[in-house]
Amino acid sequence: MKILVTPASFKPTTIGPAMDKLRSFADILVFNPQNRPLCEDELIPLLEDCEGCIAGLDPFTKRVFEYAEKLKVVSRYGTGVDNVDIEAAKERGITVCRTPGVNSQAVAELVFGLLLSLVRKLPHLDRSTREGKWDRSVGTELHKKTLGILGLGAVGKTVAQIAGGFSMKVLACDPVMDNEYAKAHGITPVNLDRLARESDFLSLHLPLKMDTRHILSGTVMRTMKKGAIIVNTARGGLIDEEAACVLLKSGHLGGLALDVYEEEPPHSTPLFVLDNVIVTPHTAARTAEATAAMAEQSVQNLIDAFA
Repeated sequence: MKILVTPASFKPTTIGPAMDKLRSFADILVFNPQNRPLCEDELIPLLEDCEGCIAGLDPFTKRVFEYAEKLKVVSRYGTGVDNVDIEAAKERGITVCRTPGVNSQAVAELVFGLLLSLVRKLPHLDRSTREGKWDRSVGTELHKKTLGILGLGAVGKTVAQIAGGFSMKVLACDPVMDNEYAKAHGITPVNLDRLARESDFLSLHLPLKMDTRHILSGTVMRTMKKGAIIVNTARGGLIDEEAACVLLKSGHLGGLALDVYEEEPPHSTPLFVLDNVIVTPHTAARTAEATAAMAEQSVQNLIDAFA
């Protein structure tokens, strides 16, 4: 059996039980030669004669599936499947698996790393201190502020739990709200309008679908408090980046932290020149613990699907 492995953090040199299990299962392993997600034209030749794939963020489109004639299983190394054309997979009888929840702690911790970096201006202070300056700027505390969570799934719930350590008031909006969980953990369910109006900080944790693309539109972001901060570690298309840039420049938004982008990797964006923007390279789930768990679960899902 021939299996393609595309995640950049799951390499031929990876050591551990997941790789051992995969090597025992597959006759031939093919790995991503790039240190980034592949495009369609790069993915298609690598999938030739492959029956299975451990898939990263690469685009598994209808066109890709049409060329991958032997493909039977796509096992996502991660939670989201917005990069997989599920309907096209169904038409060709391809099973699609994912690993929900295994990276929630890693992503949630980065949310607060980004929040603290923005409110305490850590990148600026680091640079200025290295340059010999002594710029002791005044920051803001998270303590007792209002945190809005857009998407109360596994990651959103973990973010809410961590927020308790800062004594934050937590609001949450989700198309399918877990009201029982919200009540048990002191989370107030709200609609999107109230979430935007009342949040000092807003963290995004929704999948990217037709009805969630640009859910944070310019109209919605203009209803937010002056100085509010947004963190997106979910999917880039959830935010209208152009509208956010205008509101950041005007001072209406206090800051924006992005780990994900509408185009990845982002080649050019005016957001990168703004001092109130912090960016990271889609790295929220990349901790030693989370990558090991995603590898283990994605390999087991692949094996189970064939079984």
